[in-house]
Amino acid sequence: MRTDEQRDTDAATLARVIAARRTIHDFTADKPPRDCVLAALDGARWAPNHHRTEPWRFYLPGAAAAARIVELNTELVRAKSGDAAAANKRERWLVLPGWLVVTCQRSDNPDREREDYAACCCAVQNFALQLWAAGLGTKWSTGKVTRDPRFFAAIDADVTREFCVGLIWFGYPAAVPVQARRPLADVLRDVD
Repeated sequence: MRTDEQRDTDAATLARVIAARRTIHDFTADKPPRDCVLAALDGARWAPNHHRTEPWRFYLPGAAAAARIVELNTELVRAKSGDAAAANKRERWLVLPGWLVVTCQRSDNPDREREDYAACCCAVQNFALQLWAAGLGTKWSTGKVTRDPRFFAAIDADVTREFCVGLIWFGYPAAVPVQARRPLADVLRDVD
């Protein structure tokens, strides 16, 4: 049984990790250790989920799968914004050190699918927090590429059975952005 002091220490540590976590836009070239990533994924699967559906699926694209995603995204950016924008995006994506795709199983019940999506978002947060505590950052993307059926083919997923919650890049931060939040009083309402 944990003591009050241990609980207070754990709570303070967790609060620091939550408040310090930032979305990382630039990563070093260093590859994150696979065991650290797997430990964070193991933590992700402990996210709360209604009826214990465990709707999340995790895909760790290797070099070939990541290259397929990069090429698909390059094609989509070229069609929308031209060759220069596509080349810039391609160059940026080619150097991302770690890739994760999180999907959610589809449901015929819209309420359940919404609850399952929320659970998958909690799983992504667990993943991000555990990596942050280990010195790694993440960026969660939900761009057009993640909604293209060819994206699912690139990771060997079934678009008829699951949808993409996000493409998460991870690695060692090259820079950590400074960020502030509104005070709690601005977003809290006590209701009787």
